Amino acid sequence: MADEQIQSAGGRSFDIATIIGLICGFAMIITAIMLGGAPESFINPPSILIVIGGTLAITTICFSFREMFGTVGVISHALMYNTQSPFDAAYKALQVAEVARKQGVLALQNVFNDIRDEPFFHQGISMVIDGTPGEEVEQILRRELMSMLQRHRQSASVLRKMAEFAPAMGLIGTLIGLVQMLGNLQDPTTIGPAMAVALLTTFYGAVLSNMVFLPLASKLERNSGEEALLHQIFLLSSASIGRQENPRRLEMMLNSILPPSQRIKYFD
Repeated sequence: MADEQIQSAGGRSFDIATIIGLICGFAMIITAIMLGGAPESFINPPSILIVIGGTLAITTICFSFREMFGTVGVISHALMYNTQSPFDAAYKALQVAEVARKQGVLALQNVFNDIRDEPFFHQGISMVIDGTPGEEVEQILRRELMSMLQRHRQSASVLRKMAEFAPAMGLIGTLIGLVQMLGNLQDPTTIGPAMAVALLTTFYGAVLSNMVFLPLASKLERNSGEEALLHQIFLLSSASIGRQENPRRLEMMLNSILPPSQRIKYFD
């Protein structure tokens, strides 16, 4: 049986895969541009204005300012990941449950500081210590979990909508450039700049959509799922401790939601 000292294994860290993927993707494009010569020809302020400004403006029509600004904060979940595995979270929860079973709920005050690195679990145990019934603890934490998932889904939806609009704005920029070119065929000096706007807007839109918005939306959804599993572990644990159930029953409940490779055998 495990020692009753609560092991701290929480925290968040930069997701190296996301950072390296973004850097390598843009590095290859920049390298290809440099090898082709004239890299300054790929910088066109009107094209940037059309794609970035237009994408943000059109996306704002679909959502509110609050949702747009909220997405900026939630994007950090795509760049960060939980260093705590589901196994470690379940192990920590069972340690806390065993302390409550052996010494009583009020004894959890002695391990309260050991779980501060997990705000969700900390909130649940705080309610248990205050005497909140287990059923009410579960209801409150479940609402917190649903609210978090809704925020993450909303932000992923914003990113996917931006990925949808960026190529469309690039196409609009292409049409603008072609109209400008065809309207000034008598002046050869205007053909080059007009063609630059026509082609670069499509380029910018494709890059932003496929290298920034869509990957970030997918990573956000993935990390949100992992965080939801950890929260579910702490939700079940807090409610079980509040109902003063046997930790062995909690172990069975946790194993029912853990992946097979992460299932725990705390009492075996």
